[in-house]
Amino acid sequence: MNHLTILNDPPYGTERSFNGLRMAHALARNDAQGEVTVFLMADAVLGAKAGQKTPEGYYNLERMIRRMLAAKGRVLACGTCMDARGLEDEDMANGVARSTMDELAQATLAADRVVVF
Repeated sequence: MNHLTILNDPPYGTERSFNGLRMAHALARNDAQGEVTVFLMADAVLGAKAGQKTPEGYYNLERMIRRMLAAKGRVLACGTCMDARGLEDEDMANGVARSTMDELAQATLAADRVVVF
């Protein structure tokens, strides 16, 4: 089954992106034949910024994204949203791909399930 998770909220301040990544990672672990794609939009693109330093014991979205990628998931970041926030490709965690609305449309059409956080 193909799963698409769309994240919109900032990485910190709310727990929507945190919970969305938790869910996407659980899907990747529990559906070995499935494909899991996470699309980061708006302030959610900041969650994929490399070099995040969070307090001890606090979740870190960059680490969560790396775990998602290690579980054979795909993480796409809206290029327009990155540009609006001054993020370049080299600012992002390894494995996160700059993407477009056309790619999001294709991922949506290919998905059996779409979850939005």
